[in-house]
Amino acid sequence: MKKLIVLSLAGVLAVGTLAGCTKIEKPEDTKAAAEETDNAGSTEAEKTGSDTTEVVETSASAETAASAKKENSGEVVVYNWGEYLDPDVIDLFEEETGIKVVYEEFETNEIMYPKVAAGAISYDVICPSDYMIQKMIENNLLQELNYENIPNIENIDEEYLKWSEEFDPGNKYSVPYCWGTVGILYNTSMVDEPVESWDILWDEKYKDNILMQDSVRDAMMVSLKKLGYSMNTTSEEEVAAATDALIEEKPLVQAYVIDQVRDKMIGEEAALGVIYSGEAIYTQRENENLEYVIPKEGSNLWIDSWVIPKNAQNKENAEAFINFLCRADIALKNFEYITYSTPNKAARDLIEDEEIKNSTIAFPTSDMLANCETYQFLGDDTDEMYNNYWNKVKAS
Repeated sequence: MKKLIVLSLAGVLAVGTLAGCTKIEKPEDTKAAAEETDNAGSTEAEKTGSDTTEVVETSASAETAASAKKENSGEVVVYNWGEYLDPDVIDLFEEETGIKVVYEEFETNEIMYPKVAAGAISYDVICPSDYMIQKMIENNLLQELNYENIPNIENIDEEYLKWSEEFDPGNKYSVPYCWGTVGILYNTSMVDEPVESWDILWDEKYKDNILMQDSVRDAMMVSLKKLGYSMNTTSEEEVAAATDALIEEKPLVQAYVIDQVRDKMIGEEAALGVIYSGEAIYTQRENENLEYVIPKEGSNLWIDSWVIPKNAQNKENAEAFINFLCRADIALKNFEYITYSTPNKAARDLIEDEEIKNSTIAFPTSDMLANCETYQFLGDDTDEMYNNYWNKVKAS
């Protein structure tokens, strides 16, 4: 999966400003509330040190930090994708807040979901993908966020709050963390024509040189978009047509893989591969013959966001954690580590690497994203239908 890849760049990925924004409402008294908290914390710190015989001079900022630690003592239990957060960020958060981070990782949304649904472990903050957030909302597994505790939401580009409305209407439950696209990576020394459409993955001259994603939704997305359908269709007729197209393509496919697309394309073991945008940037740095494109029919624009489960035991600490990750310098640090595009506009302002800043892979234009969609939860019955048809492809 995309979250299992650890890449390094000179700069962090960023995204360009897109047209048409929807603003999330944020309380006007957030700053005042924060100031009151700081003042209260400072008073408590003074009481704590009143009986000491030795006077230690500290700066105002140090006193504030110390009081914040006392005020926010406790822990926060985080459940995140593998290698999807800079470990130094956890240390910084603990040092600045006094909140201990209990950190656990998962590999897929489907592994994460039943653990949260069972409630055996009370996670405080989780980072699911778009469609899974919708499923968790519908199944009453999440609680609404208190944005008074997340003033750094102001740093999130409103365009990504708009995209989030597709799976979280009103942005009540989630704060965007990372985003990206799915497209075609191709080798210009092996492909001698413009790559503009998903159709090229059905071209017989590239037999045994095509890599497809070994994922029901991603593979079906490619075929559905090729045929002009929504990747969120619930029509069995359209899913059946997409299945027939995938079965037709199968003799041309070298392999159905996930992480291996990256290495195979770098090693020039294939001419074309379906890949996540974050991995595509890394492959270009390793092999200058590789190019990435979002096909004209459209594709998947995915968003991973932070949410708080219904049974969270430390909600305020969870909100403090989310707020910390939305801070510009912290967001920059994280995205330098994981390389997937950030929705944090304040972090983007700090980027100095012009190559990344001008990359249309990292931040495609609004025209490139015009036909893109986020995945939606289609219901258990429709999920079963997709799986059944995907099994027909694998068995053919």
